Amino acid sequence: MSDTPSTWVGATAKQIARAVRRGDTSATQVVADHLEHIEAADHLVNAFREVRAGAAIVEAEQVDELPDLRNLALAGVPVAVKENTAVAGMPTWHGSAAAREPITDADHEVVRRLRGAGAVVVGVSRMPELGLWATTDDETAVTRNPWNTDCTAGGSSGGAAAAVAAGLVPIAHGNDGLGSVRIPAACCGLVGIKPGRGAVPPPPEGQDWFGLTEHGILATTVADAAIGFAVLAGRTPEALREPQRLRVAVSLRSPVVGVRPDAANREAVAAAARLIAAAGHDVVTANPLYPLSLGVRALATWFAGAYHSAQAQGLDVTTLQPRTRRHIALGEWVWRRGLVREADRAAFRRRSEGFFTDGPYDVLLTPALATAPPAADRWSARPWWTNILANIRYAPYTAPWNIAGFPAMAVPVGVRPDGLPAAVQLVGPPGSELLLLALAGQLELANPWQRHAPGWPKVGTSTTR
Repeated sequence: MSDTPSTWVGATAKQIARAVRRGDTSATQVVADHLEHIEAADHLVNAFREVRAGAAIVEAEQVDELPDLRNLALAGVPVAVKENTAVAGMPTWHGSAAAREPITDADHEVVRRLRGAGAVVVGVSRMPELGLWATTDDETAVTRNPWNTDCTAGGSSGGAAAAVAAGLVPIAHGNDGLGSVRIPAACCGLVGIKPGRGAVPPPPEGQDWFGLTEHGILATTVADAAIGFAVLAGRTPEALREPQRLRVAVSLRSPVVGVRPDAANREAVAAAARLIAAAGHDVVTANPLYPLSLGVRALATWFAGAYHSAQAQGLDVTTLQPRTRRHIALGEWVWRRGLVREADRAAFRRRSEGFFTDGPYDVLLTPALATAPPAADRWSARPWWTNILANIRYAPYTAPWNIAGFPAMAVPVGVRPDGLPAAVQLVGPPGSELLLLALAGQLELANPWQRHAPGWPKVGTSTTR
Protein backbone atom coordinates (compact mmCIF):
# COMPACT_ATOMS: atom_id res chain seq x y z
CA MET A 1 0.00 0.00 0.00
CA SER A 2 1.33 3.47 -0.92
CA ASP A 3 2.19 5.81 1.92
CA THR A 4 1.56 8.85 -0.29
CA PRO A 5 -0.96 11.01 1.61
CA SER A 6 -4.27 12.05 0.13
CA THR A 7 -3.34 15.65 0.96
CA TRP A 8 -0.10 17.36 1.91
CA VAL A 9 -1.87 19.60 4.40
CA GLY A 10 -0.41 18.85 7.82
CA ALA A 11 2.99 17.72 6.52
CA THR A 12 6.14 19.47 7.69
CA ALA A 13 8.16 21.71 5.40
CA LYS A 14 10.98 19.17 5.53
CA GLN A 15 8.65 16.34 4.46
CA ILE A 16 7.18 18.37 1.62
CA ALA A 17 10.50 19.56 0.24
CA ARG A 18 11.95 16.05 0.32
CA ALA A 19 8.92 14.61 -1.48
CA VAL A 20 9.01 17.31 -4.16
CA ARG A 21 12.76 16.93 -4.67
CA ARG A 22 12.53 13.18 -5.19
CA GLY A 23 9.40 13.37 -7.38
CA ASP A 24 6.92 11.76 -4.99
CA THR A 25 4.64 14.76 -5.51
CA SER A 26 4.69 18.10 -7.26
CA ALA A 27 4.91 21.62 -5.92
CA THR A 28 1.69 22.32 -7.80
CA GLN A 29 -0.18 19.56 -5.94
CA VAL A 30 1.17 20.63 -2.56
CA VAL A 31 0.24 24.27 -3.11
CA ALA A 32 -3.20 23.34 -4.46
CA ASP A 33 -3.86 21.24 -1.33
CA HIS A 34 -2.97 24.14 0.94
CA LEU A 35 -4.94 26.71 -1.05
CA GLU A 36 -7.99 24.48 -0.78
CA HIS A 37 -7.52 24.27 3.00
CA ILE A 38 -7.06 28.04 3.26
CA GLU A 39 -10.23 28.67 1.29
CA ALA A 40 -12.19 26.27 3.47
CA ALA A 41 -10.85 27.19 6.90
CA ASP A 42 -9.15 30.59 7.08
CA HIS A 43 -12.44 32.32 7.92
CA LEU A 44 -12.31 30.53 11.29
CA VAL A 45 -9.03 32.15 12.32
CA ASN A 46 -8.49 35.07 9.89
CA ALA A 47 -4.80 34.41 9.41
CA PHE A 48 -4.45 35.92 5.93
CA ARG A 49 -4.79 39.48 4.73
CA GLU A 50 -4.59 38.42 1.09
CA VAL A 51 -4.20 35.04 -0.63
CA ARG A 52 -2.35 34.75 -3.94
CA ALA A 53 -4.22 31.70 -5.23
CA GLY A 54 -3.67 32.09 -8.97
CA ALA A 55 -0.16 33.50 -8.68
CA ALA A 56 0.86 30.79 -6.22
CA ILE A 57 -0.22 28.00 -8.59
CA VAL A 58 1.73 29.61 -11.44
CA GLU A 59 4.82 29.88 -9.24
CA ALA A 60 4.44 26.28 -8.07
CA GLU A 61 4.33 25.17 -11.72
CA GLN A 62 7.53 27.12 -12.29
CA VAL A 63 9.18 25.23 -9.43
CA ASP A 64 8.08 21.93 -11.00
CA GLU A 65 9.63 22.97 -14.32
CA LEU A 66 13.08 23.61 -12.84
CA PRO A 67 15.63 21.13 -14.21
CA ASP A 68 17.27 20.47 -10.83
CA LEU A 69 15.57 20.61 -7.45
CA ARG A 70 18.32 18.97 -5.43
CA ASN A 71 19.57 22.13 -3.75
CA LEU A 72 16.18 23.66 -2.98
CA ALA A 73 15.74 23.40 0.79
CA LEU A 74 12.08 24.45 0.59
CA ALA A 75 11.12 22.94 -2.76
CA GLY A 76 7.37 23.37 -3.21
CA VAL A 77 6.76 24.44 0.39
CA PRO A 78 3.82 26.88 0.78
CA VAL A 79 4.76 29.83 3.00
CA ALA A 80 3.02 32.89 4.38
CA VAL A 81 4.87 36.21 4.47
CA LYS A 82 4.00 38.82 7.08
CA GLU A 83 2.14 41.70 5.48
CA ASN A 84 4.74 44.36 6.41
CA THR A 85 7.37 42.71 4.18
CA ALA A 86 7.48 43.44 0.46
CA VAL A 87 6.17 40.71 -1.87
CA ALA A 88 6.41 41.60 -5.55
CA GLY A 89 3.04 42.28 -7.15
CA MET A 90 1.27 42.99 -3.85
CA PRO A 91 0.70 46.00 -1.59
CA THR A 92 2.61 46.05 1.69
CA TRP A 93 -0.19 46.42 4.21
CA HIS A 94 1.49 47.13 7.57
CA GLY A 95 -1.63 46.02 9.42
CA SER A 96 -4.37 48.23 8.02
CA ALA A 97 -5.67 49.89 4.87
CA ALA A 98 -4.58 53.27 6.25
CA ALA A 99 -0.96 52.08 6.59
CA ARG A 100 -0.85 50.23 3.27
CA GLU A 101 1.93 50.99 0.80
CA PRO A 102 1.32 50.67 -2.97
CA ILE A 103 1.98 47.50 -4.96
CA THR A 104 5.70 46.83 -5.11
CA ASP A 105 7.63 45.38 -8.01
CA ALA A 106 10.37 43.80 -5.90
CA ASP A 107 10.58 41.26 -3.09
CA HIS A 108 12.33 42.07 0.16
CA GLU A 109 15.57 40.13 0.35
CA VAL A 110 14.19 37.57 2.81
CA VAL A 111 11.27 36.87 0.45
CA ARG A 112 13.73 36.56 -2.44
CA ARG A 113 15.68 34.00 -0.41
CA LEU A 114 12.54 32.01 0.41
CA ARG A 115 11.62 31.88 -3.26
CA GLY A 116 15.20 31.05 -4.18
CA ALA A 117 14.98 28.00 -1.93
CA GLY A 118 11.87 26.80 -3.80
CA ALA A 119 9.18 28.10 -1.42
CA VAL A 120 5.89 29.36 -2.85
CA VAL A 121 4.31 32.42 -1.24
CA VAL A 122 0.58 31.63 -0.94
CA GLY A 123 -0.36 34.88 0.76
CA VAL A 124 0.44 37.57 3.29
CA SER A 125 -0.47 37.12 6.94
CA ARG A 126 -2.28 39.60 9.15
CA MET A 127 -0.70 41.81 11.80
CA PRO A 128 -1.88 44.73 13.96
CA GLU A 129 -1.42 48.25 12.65
CA LEU A 130 2.31 49.06 12.26
CA GLY A 131 3.10 45.86 14.17
CA LEU A 132 2.73 47.65 17.49
CA TRP A 133 0.69 45.17 19.51
CA ALA A 134 0.74 41.62 20.83
CA THR A 135 -2.81 41.04 19.60
CA THR A 136 -3.88 41.01 15.95
CA ASP A 137 -7.03 42.66 14.59
CA ASP A 138 -8.38 45.61 12.66
CA GLU A 139 -11.81 46.78 11.52
CA THR A 140 -12.00 43.97 8.95
CA ALA A 141 -11.23 40.92 11.13
CA VAL A 142 -9.96 39.54 14.43
CA THR A 143 -7.20 36.97 14.10
CA ARG A 144 -7.95 34.02 16.37
CA ASN A 145 -5.94 31.31 18.07
CA PRO A 146 -6.63 27.86 16.55
CA TRP A 147 -6.20 26.29 20.02
CA ASN A 148 -9.12 28.36 21.31
CA THR A 149 -10.73 30.83 18.94
CA ASP A 150 -11.91 32.92 21.89
CA CYS A 151 -8.23 33.82 22.46
CA THR A 152 -5.82 35.94 20.46
CA ALA A 153 -3.16 34.32 18.30
CA GLY A 154 -0.77 36.94 19.66
CA GLY A 155 1.10 39.58 17.72
CA SER A 156 2.41 41.17 15.91
CA SER A 157 3.01 38.07 13.73
CA GLY A 158 -0.41 36.81 14.80
CA GLY A 159 -1.60 35.83 11.35
CA ALA A 160 1.58 33.86 10.75
CA ALA A 161 1.11 31.91 13.98
CA ALA A 162 -2.57 31.23 13.34
CA ALA A 163 -1.76 30.00 9.82
CA VAL A 164 0.89 27.54 10.96
CA ALA A 165 -0.99 26.28 14.04
CA ALA A 166 -4.06 25.64 11.86
CA GLY A 167 -2.04 23.83 9.19
CA LEU A 168 -2.87 26.45 6.55
CA VAL A 169 0.86 26.54 5.79
CA PRO A 170 3.66 24.40 7.23
CA ILE A 171 5.97 27.34 7.88
CA ALA A 172 5.65 31.12 8.01
CA HIS A 173 7.80 34.21 7.94
CA GLY A 174 7.44 36.75 10.72
CA ASN A 175 9.42 39.58 12.20
CA ASP A 176 10.16 40.48 15.78
CA GLY A 177 10.83 43.97 17.18
CA LEU A 178 9.95 43.38 20.85
CA GLY A 179 8.72 39.78 20.74
CA SER A 180 6.53 39.66 17.64
CA VAL A 181 7.64 36.16 16.56
CA ARG A 182 8.09 34.58 19.98
CA ILE A 183 4.86 35.87 21.55
CA PRO A 184 2.49 34.49 18.87
CA ALA A 185 4.54 31.30 18.64
CA ALA A 186 4.06 30.80 22.39
CA CYS A 187 0.34 31.62 22.13
CA CYS A 188 -0.17 29.04 19.38
CA GLY A 189 2.15 26.21 20.46
CA LEU A 190 4.84 26.76 17.82
CA VAL A 191 8.58 27.06 17.50
CA GLY A 192 9.43 30.69 16.80
CA ILE A 193 12.98 31.96 16.32
CA LYS A 194 14.23 35.54 16.39
CA PRO A 195 17.80 35.58 15.08
CA GLY A 196 20.44 37.80 16.61
CA ARG A 197 21.37 41.15 15.14
CA GLY A 198 23.01 40.94 11.73
CA ALA A 199 22.24 37.27 11.04
CA VAL A 200 19.41 38.03 8.58
CA PRO A 201 18.81 41.06 6.30
CA PRO A 202 16.88 43.70 8.27
CA PRO A 203 13.61 45.49 7.45
CA PRO A 204 13.85 48.77 5.50
CA GLU A 205 15.57 51.64 7.25
CA GLY A 206 13.14 53.58 9.39
CA GLN A 207 10.92 50.54 9.87
CA ASP A 208 13.38 48.46 11.90
CA TRP A 209 12.77 50.12 15.28
CA PHE A 210 16.35 51.32 15.67
CA GLY A 211 17.80 47.94 14.70
CA LEU A 212 15.65 45.94 17.13
CA THR A 213 13.55 44.15 14.50
CA GLU A 214 14.67 40.85 12.99
CA HIS A 215 13.02 38.58 10.44
CA GLY A 216 12.31 35.10 11.79
CA ILE A 217 10.41 31.86 11.29
CA LEU A 218 7.40 30.17 12.88
CA ALA A 219 7.11 26.39 12.45
CA THR A 220 5.69 23.26 14.04
CA THR A 221 9.06 21.50 14.42
CA VAL A 222 12.60 22.51 15.31
CA ALA A 223 13.85 20.99 12.05
CA ASP A 224 11.55 23.24 10.01
CA ALA A 225 12.58 26.29 12.04
CA ALA A 226 16.23 25.44 11.45
CA ILE A 227 15.73 25.12 7.69
CA GLY A 228 13.76 28.37 7.58
CA PHE A 229 16.41 30.21 9.58
CA ALA A 230 19.18 28.92 7.32
CA VAL A 231 17.33 30.11 4.23
CA LEU A 232 16.69 33.59 5.66
CA ALA A 233 20.33 33.82 6.74
CA GLY A 234 21.61 32.77 3.31
CA ARG A 235 23.19 29.61 4.69
CA THR A 236 23.08 26.01 3.54
CA PRO A 237 20.79 24.09 5.92
CA GLU A 238 22.66 21.52 7.98
CA ALA A 239 21.72 18.90 10.51
CA LEU A 240 21.69 20.22 14.06
CA ARG A 241 24.47 18.83 16.20
CA GLU A 242 23.70 17.53 19.66
CA PRO A 243 25.16 20.12 22.03
CA GLN A 244 27.89 19.24 24.45
CA ARG A 245 27.19 19.66 28.14
CA LEU A 246 25.72 23.14 28.58
CA ARG A 247 25.32 25.43 31.53
CA VAL A 248 21.77 26.74 31.45
CA ALA A 249 20.58 29.61 33.63
CA VAL A 250 16.92 29.49 34.67
CA SER A 251 15.07 32.65 35.63
CA LEU A 252 11.46 33.54 36.41
CA ARG A 253 12.32 37.17 37.08
CA SER A 254 10.19 39.52 35.00
CA PRO A 255 11.81 42.49 33.26
CA VAL A 256 8.72 44.49 34.30
CA VAL A 257 8.44 45.31 38.00
CA GLY A 258 5.22 43.94 39.47
CA VAL A 259 4.48 41.50 36.64
CA ARG A 260 4.94 37.83 37.55
CA PRO A 261 4.33 34.58 35.65
CA ASP A 262 1.22 32.61 36.48
CA ALA A 263 1.37 29.05 37.80
CA ALA A 264 1.12 27.47 34.34
CA ASN A 265 4.07 29.46 33.01
CA ARG A 266 6.13 28.72 36.12
CA GLU A 267 5.44 25.03 35.65
CA ALA A 268 6.38 25.26 31.96
CA VAL A 269 9.81 26.59 32.94
CA ALA A 270 10.20 23.93 35.63
CA ALA A 271 9.26 21.19 33.16
CA ALA A 272 11.72 22.48 30.57
CA ALA A 273 14.46 22.72 33.21
CA ARG A 274 13.87 19.08 34.19
CA LEU A 275 14.07 17.97 30.56
CA ILE A 276 17.26 19.95 30.00
CA ALA A 277 18.84 18.44 33.12
CA ALA A 278 17.78 14.96 32.02
CA ALA A 279 19.56 15.59 28.72
CA GLY A 280 22.81 15.94 30.65
CA HIS A 281 23.11 19.71 30.99
CA ASP A 282 23.78 21.74 34.12
CA VAL A 283 20.78 23.80 35.21
CA VAL A 284 21.21 26.62 37.70
CA THR A 285 19.00 29.44 38.94
CA ALA A 286 20.40 32.80 37.87
CA ASN A 287 18.66 36.08 37.10
CA PRO A 288 19.69 38.47 34.33
CA LEU A 289 20.28 42.04 35.41
CA TYR A 290 17.25 44.01 34.29
CA PRO A 291 17.93 47.61 35.37
CA LEU A 292 14.96 49.65 36.52
CA SER A 293 15.59 51.98 33.60
CA LEU A 294 15.15 49.12 31.11
CA GLY A 295 11.36 49.23 31.24
CA VAL A 296 11.31 52.97 30.66
CA ARG A 297 13.77 52.69 27.77
CA ALA A 298 11.82 49.80 26.23
CA LEU A 299 8.59 51.80 26.38
CA ALA A 300 10.28 54.86 24.89
CA THR A 301 11.72 52.75 22.07
CA TRP A 302 8.33 51.14 21.43
CA PHE A 303 6.75 54.58 21.13
CA ALA A 304 9.54 56.07 19.02
CA GLY A 305 9.58 53.05 16.72
CA ALA A 306 5.98 53.83 15.80
CA TYR A 307 6.86 57.49 15.19
CA HIS A 308 9.81 56.62 12.96
CA SER A 309 7.82 54.02 11.01
CA ALA A 310 5.05 56.53 10.32
CA GLN A 311 7.62 59.10 9.25
CA ALA A 312 9.48 56.65 7.00
CA GLN A 313 6.26 55.60 5.27
CA GLY A 314 4.94 59.14 4.97
CA LEU A 315 1.65 58.16 6.61
CA ASP A 316 -1.24 60.49 7.25
CA VAL A 317 -1.40 59.84 10.97
CA THR A 318 -4.95 61.17 11.23
CA THR A 319 -6.23 58.12 9.29
CA LEU A 320 -4.71 55.59 11.70
CA GLN A 321 -6.38 53.89 14.66
CA PRO A 322 -6.74 56.06 17.79
CA ARG A 323 -4.41 53.80 19.81
CA THR A 324 -1.77 54.07 17.06
CA ARG A 325 -2.09 57.86 16.89
CA ARG A 326 -1.51 58.08 20.64
CA HIS A 327 1.52 55.79 20.36
CA ILE A 328 3.00 57.88 17.57
CA ALA A 329 2.42 61.14 19.44
CA LEU A 330 4.24 59.77 22.49
CA GLY A 331 6.96 58.49 20.18
CA GLU A 332 7.56 61.96 18.79
CA TRP A 333 7.64 63.36 22.35
CA VAL A 334 10.26 60.91 23.65
CA TRP A 335 12.33 61.16 20.47
CA ARG A 336 12.53 64.94 20.53
CA ARG A 337 13.59 64.83 24.17
CA GLY A 338 16.45 62.43 23.50
CA LEU A 339 15.01 59.55 25.51
CA VAL A 340 15.81 56.93 22.84
CA ARG A 341 19.57 56.52 22.58
CA GLU A 342 21.85 53.94 21.03
CA ALA A 343 24.19 54.42 23.99
CA ASP A 344 21.52 53.03 26.34
CA ARG A 345 20.92 50.02 24.10
CA ALA A 346 24.66 49.40 23.84
CA ALA A 347 25.00 49.53 27.63
CA PHE A 348 22.32 46.88 28.05
CA ARG A 349 23.99 44.73 25.38
CA ARG A 350 27.26 44.88 27.30
CA ARG A 351 25.49 44.04 30.55
CA SER A 352 23.76 41.09 28.88
CA GLU A 353 27.01 39.84 27.39
CA GLY A 354 28.48 39.99 30.87
CA PHE A 355 25.67 37.83 32.23
CA PHE A 356 26.54 35.03 29.80
CA THR A 357 30.34 35.33 30.07
CA ASP A 358 30.53 35.82 33.85
CA GLY A 359 28.26 32.88 34.74
CA PRO A 360 29.42 31.47 32.53
CA TYR A 361 26.11 30.48 30.95
CA ASP A 362 25.49 29.10 27.47
CA VAL A 363 21.70 29.56 27.46
CA LEU A 364 19.08 31.39 29.49
CA LEU A 365 15.69 29.74 30.08
CA THR A 366 12.72 32.01 30.96
CA PRO A 367 8.96 31.98 30.59
CA ALA A 368 7.78 32.95 27.11
CA LEU A 369 4.61 34.55 28.50
CA ALA A 370 3.41 35.62 31.93
CA THR A 371 -0.26 34.67 31.51
CA ALA A 372 -2.59 32.99 29.06
CA PRO A 373 -3.19 34.94 25.82
CA PRO A 374 -5.83 37.68 26.06
CA ALA A 375 -9.23 37.42 24.42
CA ALA A 376 -9.62 37.60 20.66
CA ASP A 377 -11.36 40.93 20.37
CA ARG A 378 -11.38 44.28 18.61
CA TRP A 379 -8.40 45.58 20.57
CA SER A 380 -7.93 48.19 17.84
CA ALA A 381 -11.14 49.87 19.01
CA ARG A 382 -10.16 49.84 22.69
CA PRO A 383 -8.37 52.70 24.47
CA TRP A 384 -4.59 53.01 24.20
CA TRP A 385 -4.04 52.39 27.93
CA THR A 386 -6.08 49.18 27.78
CA ASN A 387 -3.85 47.88 25.01
CA ILE A 388 -0.64 48.89 26.77
CA LEU A 389 -1.56 47.19 30.03
CA ALA A 390 -2.79 44.01 28.36
CA ASN A 391 0.42 43.69 26.34
CA ILE A 392 2.75 44.29 29.28
CA ARG A 393 0.89 42.01 31.67
CA TYR A 394 0.89 38.96 29.44
CA ALA A 395 4.12 39.29 27.44
CA PRO A 396 6.92 41.05 29.38
CA TYR A 397 9.75 38.57 28.78
CA THR A 398 10.74 39.05 25.15
CA ALA A 399 11.63 42.72 24.68
CA PRO A 400 15.02 42.80 26.48
CA TRP A 401 16.54 40.46 23.92
CA ASN A 402 15.63 42.71 21.02
CA ILE A 403 17.30 45.58 22.85
CA ALA A 404 20.37 43.40 23.43
CA GLY A 405 20.22 42.05 19.86
CA PHE A 406 20.62 38.45 21.07
CA PRO A 407 19.10 35.31 19.49
CA ALA A 408 16.00 34.04 21.25
CA MET A 409 13.23 31.56 20.54
CA ALA A 410 9.93 30.24 21.85
CA VAL A 411 9.63 26.48 22.33
CA PRO A 412 6.46 24.51 23.22
CA VAL A 413 6.54 22.36 26.36
CA GLY A 414 3.06 20.90 26.57
CA VAL A 415 -0.40 22.15 27.46
CA ARG A 416 -1.64 24.46 30.21
CA PRO A 417 -4.50 23.36 32.52
CA ASP A 418 -6.81 25.62 30.50
CA GLY A 419 -6.04 23.65 27.32
CA LEU A 420 -3.86 26.31 25.70
CA PRO A 421 -0.25 25.53 24.77
CA ALA A 422 2.58 26.13 27.23
CA ALA A 423 5.93 27.50 26.10
CA VAL A 424 9.29 28.74 27.29
CA GLN A 425 11.88 31.14 25.92
CA LEU A 426 15.50 30.21 25.20
CA VAL A 427 18.03 33.04 24.89
CA GLY A 428 21.69 32.88 23.93
CA PRO A 429 24.62 35.24 23.31
CA PRO A 430 25.39 36.56 19.82
CA GLY A 431 25.86 33.83 17.22
CA SER A 432 24.10 31.11 19.23
CA GLU A 433 21.13 30.48 16.90
CA LEU A 434 22.18 26.92 16.03
CA LEU A 435 22.90 26.13 19.68
CA LEU A 436 19.44 27.31 20.72
CA LEU A 437 17.86 25.26 17.92
CA ALA A 438 19.86 22.19 18.96
CA LEU A 439 18.77 22.52 22.59
CA ALA A 440 15.18 23.04 21.44
CA GLY A 441 15.56 19.87 19.39
CA GLN A 442 16.50 17.97 22.52
CA LEU A 443 13.38 19.30 24.24
CA GLU A 444 11.29 18.20 21.26
CA LEU A 445 12.82 14.72 21.26
CA ALA A 446 12.33 14.27 25.00
CA ASN A 447 8.83 15.74 25.12
CA PRO A 448 7.18 15.80 21.66
CA TRP A 449 4.48 18.43 21.36
CA GLN A 450 1.25 18.49 19.41
CA ARG A 451 2.22 20.07 16.10
CA HIS A 452 -1.15 21.62 15.31
CA ALA A 453 -4.00 22.91 17.41
CA PRO A 454 -6.58 20.29 18.41
CA GLY A 455 -8.97 19.60 15.55
CA TRP A 456 -6.65 21.15 12.98
CA PRO A 457 -6.02 20.87 10.07
CA LYS A 458 -9.65 20.66 9.03
CA VAL A 459 -8.88 18.21 6.22
CA GLY A 460 -7.06 14.86 6.09
CA THR A 461 -3.45 14.97 7.24
CA SER A 462 -0.34 13.51 5.73
CA THR A 463 1.39 10.36 6.77
CA THR A 464 4.57 10.70 8.81
CA ARG A 465 7.78 10.14 6.89
